[in-house]
Formats: sequence, C-alpha cells, structure tokens
Amino acid sequence: MSTDPETTETSPAEGAEADAGEATDAEGAESTDSGEVAAVEGAEAAGKATAEAAAAPELSEAAAELLAQRLERERIERRKAEKAGPIAAGTKLRGTAADLLAAVRAVESGEKPVAAAFTGPEPAPRRAAAPEAVRRPQPVAAEPGAPAGETVASVRQVLVEGGAPETLAAQVAAVLGEGADDQLREDPWQLLRVPGVRPEQADGFARALLGAECAPDDERRGRSVTGWLLEQAALAGHTALEASALTAALAKQGVPDPDAATQSAIAEGEVLVFQDALDEPAVPVQRTDDEAEADEAAERPVRVLIGLERYALAEESLADGLARLINSVPKEDGSAAEWERAGAAKGSTGELIRAVAGHGLVLHTGGEASLEEPAALLHAAAGFGLRAWAAAYSPVGRDRFAALLTRSAEAEGAGPGEGPQVATVAGLLAGAEGPGRDADGALDLDLLVVLDAPQLDVETAALLTESLPDGARLVLAGDPAVLWSAGPGRVFADLLAARACPHVVSRRPDLGPVGELVSGIGIGELNQVEAPGKEVVIVPVRDAGEAVHRTVQLVADSVPRVIGVPAEQTAVITPGHGGAAGTRALNVALKERLNPGPGRFGGFDPGDRVAYSPTPGRTVVGQVVKADAEGLHLSCAGEPVVVPKERVEQSVRHGWALTAHQAVGARWPAVVVVLPGDAAQALSRPWVYTAFSRADRHLSVVHGVDQALPRAVAEIPAKPRTTRLPVLLRPQVPVGG
Repeated sequence: MSTDPETTETSPAEGAEADAGEATDAEGAESTDSGEVAAVEGAEAAGKATAEAAAAPELSEAAAELLAQRLERERIERRKAEKAGPIAAGTKLRGTAADLLAAVRAVESGEKPVAAAFTGPEPAPRRAAAPEAVRRPQPVAAEPGAPAGETVASVRQVLVEGGAPETLAAQVAAVLGEGADDQLREDPWQLLRVPGVRPEQADGFARALLGAECAPDDERRGRSVTGWLLEQAALAGHTALEASALTAALAKQGVPDPDAATQSAIAEGEVLVFQDALDEPAVPVQRTDDEAEADEAAERPVRVLIGLERYALAEESLADGLARLINSVPKEDGSAAEWERAGAAKGSTGELIRAVAGHGLVLHTGGEASLEEPAALLHAAAGFGLRAWAAAYSPVGRDRFAALLTRSAEAEGAGPGEGPQVATVAGLLAGAEGPGRDADGALDLDLLVVLDAPQLDVETAALLTESLPDGARLVLAGDPAVLWSAGPGRVFADLLAARACPHVVSRRPDLGPVGELVSGIGIGELNQVEAPGKEVVIVPVRDAGEAVHRTVQLVADSVPRVIGVPAEQTAVITPGHGGAAGTRALNVALKERLNPGPGRFGGFDPGDRVAYSPTPGRTVVGQVVKADAEGLHLSCAGEPVVVPKERVEQSVRHGWALTAHQAVGARWPAVVVVLPGDAAQALSRPWVYTAFSRADRHLSVVHGVDQALPRAVAEIPAKPRTTRLPVLLRPQVPVGG
C-alpha cells in the first residue's frame, strides 16, 4: 500500500460512529445504538408509500414503482386464492411451500387449533393476467394517493387529544386509510403501524385516550407490539422470527404474557405462523421397513416461525416462481448448433452460455471483471434473435454495464443501438424502463440477466420472477461477498446455498492493487499490496475531528492533485449517518468546501451532490439543479427528477458522503473510506469488502481504528438473517445434491 503525500505509512484499521437517536441494523441503514433496531431512516417515505395510488393524474418515479408493486402484490394474492391445479413449471411444491394459505384459512375459520393448521393445499397456477405496467413521466411533482383532507383533519384531532405530534396526521391517515380516526380511538396502539413510532410513544398516546382502561396486558397492545417487533426484524433483514425470539422480545417490551399476545395476533390474522421441518441428512440412509415405519411414527423436529403476511406471501410467491424456472424447459430460441458454437467460448464465459442454454435459472458469481461474461451471454443470445435484457440495481450500475455492452458490440462490429439493452430493476418493474409487458402482463423478453443480485430483497425478487413469461431464462449475477439487501431476505445467498440450479463461478480476477486488496478481503485476509501509483493510500488519524479534516483535504486537494481524479468523481463512504464523522458531519464539511451556500432550498443549493431515496432502502446519487413551486429539481444519472417539497426532508440528503449500503451497486474512479475510532463495532467483512470495492482507480482509507479492521475482515462475517426461502426451495434440490 502507498501513503498519502502528507503522511507516513501505517497498517489500516477501522471504526464506526454510533448515533443514539437513529439506530438500525448495521447492514440495513448502518447506524448503531444500544442494539435495538429503529425505523427512522426513510420513515415518512415508507408511511406515504402505503397510501392508495388512484387519484393522481401523474406519477413520480417513486409513486410508479410503489403502485406497480402494490398491483403486483394484489395479483399474487388473487392467484393464491385461486389455488386449484399444478404450477406451470410442471411440478408441485411439496412440504412447507404450500403451508401459508392452509394455516391462515384453518386458524381464521376455527377448524383447527394453530398448532395443527399445517396441511398442504394444492399448488397454484402460475399467474393470472397482470395489469398494464405504469409508466411514469419525468419530471413530475405530483404524489399519488394523498389522503383526503377531511380524513387528515379528523386524525389530527385525535392525535392532539392523545398528545401525539399532529404532524403525523398525514402518515397515520395514509397507513390506516378511511376511518383512521375511529380506528385510533378504538385501538390507540395502531399508531405503531406508522414507521418511526416506538412502543413507549404509543403507550403514552393510549394512556391519554383510554385513561384508566389502558393496561399493559391489553390484548390490543400485545398484538400491535408483536407486529411492530416483526417490522423491526424486517429492517434487520429477517422475513420471520423464531417463536422463542419473538416471545423474548415481547417480554422486553413489557408484555406480561408474550405467548398469549402471539396467539392473539395469530388468531386476528395480523401475523402468520409456520412450522418448518429442520434439515434432513444430506445423504439418504438405508433403513429397514420397521425402521422406516418408526421414523414415520416419530414426531418430526420443526422450528416454529412467526412472520408478517406481506413477507410470507412474497417469500412463497418467490419460491413458486423459482420452482417454475428450475423445473421448466426454456423456449427453444436459437438452434442447438448456435448455442453450441457460443458455448465454445473460453473459460467461465463458455460455462455460463452452456448453462443458460439448457436451464431456466442460472446463478453467476464474480467481481467487477466478471461482468464481461454476462455481457458476452447477452450478445450471443441477441444474435440468436432472443429478446435479451439486463437489469442493474442502480442507475450507475446500469450506465456502466451499458457502456460495457457498447464496447463489446463495437469490438464485434455491431452498429449503435443493436443487441441487448439494460435497465434498472426498479425501472423495469415500474414500467419506466425496459421492454414493457405483453398481453398477459409478463415482461416482453426471453432472457433477463439481473446484475447486483445480492441486493434483491424477497419482495423485489418475487415481483421479478412472477413477471417473467413462460419459457424465459433468468440469470442472477453478482458478487456474493458484498452486503446483503437493505430489505428483508437474503435471496441470492439462499439460492447459492440451496444448490437447486446451475452455478457458474467466474475465473476473471479484478486486476490492479485495489482488486488484489479486495480479493483478499473476500477470503478473510487483509493483505499489504504494492501500489506504485498510489492506488491504495492509508491516512492515519487520531480522532473523529481529524478524520473529517483529512477527508475534506483528500477529496478537495490531494486526490485531484496527486491522482488526477476530480472531486465530483470521488465518493466518501463511512459506517453510519450519525456521530462526529458520520455522513451528516462529513457532508456539512464537504459542502462548505466544495459548494458553499446558504441552503436556501430546504438546506440545499444548486450544485449540491445529493442522495435521493425514492423508496426506502434504495438510493440514487444526483445533483441539485434548482427549486420552484413544484419542488426540488434534481439530475440523477442524467435524468430529471422532481421531488415534491413536502418529501424533500424525508427523502433527500447531501450525498458527498454515503454509507456502504447507499453506495452498493455503484462505483467511482476514487473512493475515500472513513473509519473513525468509535466505528469498530459496526465493521464486518462484508462492510469492508463493499466499501473498498467501490473504487475503480484509487482508494484512500482514513484510518483510526487500530486492529479493528483486520479483526473485522478475519473474524466478523455477515450478520445472520432468518428466512424461510431455504425450506421452500428444499423440494427443488435433487436427492443427494
């Protein structure tokens, strides 16, 4: 490694800023406190996202995406209700893949007690016709589905009576819908459904409204706290919780009888319960008839999970869609001879093409250099006449891959605009980008390669698989060492572990000193690398104040002067938003140096770099253009975006400094990773890998955590997540496979 021109060389180390006020899981929103997960980041945006979307004549990007997802979820639910025949893939899911609806129906009807309500219903047809995708115009200022003024006013009155902030009125009305005021009076703990509200706040509101009737053992409180805890678990990446973990958490929240609270929430249909069989031996064991009969008679060990309906439906729908892809034969697009010629390519490129030729679902893993392989696959498929598309997680990733496709096409002599195309995942699902939909509502394509696949949460992945037409091929490609999705689930990791479909591992290494350093981190080694061109620089600091000072110096002076990368092409990555060297403090200092101004547009000035979150968990980096009566005008990846002024505070931040989760899916010529001394507890191998690998040419590490960095790389893996997808995928794994 090299040293900064003004420093001496030192061994790297890291740390994390703790923010006592805003805390989420370090792999979700990346601020940490005493250990509870709080829904603060994007809270108001999440509340508005639940509003109905029928009234507005124009749809913003965020609104179009949310509307498309809501319509798709409604379609999935209708499909579940019509379960009657085999799935289109030609096989039936077995075991717990079909438990969901049977449990719900049996418990709600009273036919069976909760513990016995797990018989298997018939699998469903793949899908009914989907509605037309919504295409959003740009730029716009309208936000759809705003609750009626009289509803907001009546809710505001109830909030004032209960001593709650009346500014929550619009969110409460959006979440609870029509009659929200009556719902609050009947059950004040419904306030917990609003993102960002905590149990102690809802308790105070309930005491003010109910008076002497308010009690800790109130069934309404138990049910609401149960739902709230599951929402917090989702923010940490879990799609469900083990029953024992949930009851323990309920006890910590002062619920006198956690078991009764859980049963009440199940009986009211507010949460769902699952009994998932524990793992079976990987190798079948030969048994006598008597032993087999004894095994059948013995009670099979299970784990009991509790989850929210939205994630349960998404995970089951995802399993159905993946089963259809795994068990179906792709369309015969292109002759066998054409596929064979393309599959003769060298190395892992040929392996990928041959795998895709005969399978509906293929996994592809590798670093940045490995993108050459899906690019070659897409060009080959387009040459056969297939409608081939790629989808990236971020606009930056989309544009980088589009440039790669263009270079590949030029090398092969193709003209501009020919061959495969690329969109973002969000734009593809919202209908703002991509090939559009066919008459059945499916995406109008034959092959889809999803890049940055580790960033797929269960809901997004379910929408993608359900949107594919029969006979289409899906390739999920990505680097398994990066941070998992901001939303619940670990879809890519679960699929890799299930070994239910072909998996092609790229043999293309990321080159250069940064690539060598990152490759070592991926296997748990923090190596010293030779960096003759100062590709990797370590900048030691003593405290957070010095970390901020040196970061500004690097971005504004040292990196442009020594490395030749201007400030506008340099990103700063730090573990958290809060603290003396979090994104807030760094952005204040960077704005003062790079684009000083009074912040006359809600704290922003033209030219400010911003991080815009159109939906919770997704960040787009852009620049402020202007502001007017419509809202704040941004340029994001070359596209104009208008953020309505009422949403600016909750969805737009300054964006010179980002967290690793905000930066995932994007890369910059130069990156400065800031590791203040109090950030050590937030570090893990995936965090370090993700932050360091965002750099193309140059990486500076502002280092203040001594040995915490090598310890995190060597010893701290990704935090575990509880998901049901492995169980739902188990019937698709070949015996002994």
